[in-house]
Amino acid sequence: MTKIYKILPRTEWQAAKAVGTFTGSGIDLRDGYIHFSTASQAQETARLHFRGKTDLVVLEIDATALALTWEPSRGGALFPHLYAHLPVTAVTAVIDAPLDGDGVPSFTLT
Repeated sequence: MTKIYKILPRTEWQAAKAVGTFTGSGIDLRDGYIHFSTASQAQETARLHFRGKTDLVVLEIDATALALTWEPSRGGALFPHLYAHLPVTAVTAVIDAPLDGDGVPSFTLT
């Protein structure tokens, strides 16, 4: 299984679970696709985009269940994007992401 990750507020995840799909966070809705990171990209994504934001979770997702588009982003690295809604059934784990001493979400990926 190829794993990808999505960092988001816990409230957005709870809302997605209630309806069975995640339609995206603000930036996803603006850009027209859901942004994901690989394991090697997730910590930098947390540092750059989520510093100081509390009550976050990281979704671990089975990428093989999705029709992803891999597109260049930060530094030309390929990032997984989903031009559809994310079914909650593709989520294999939910990881808490409390802030560390520098205000960056901290988490361990499996």
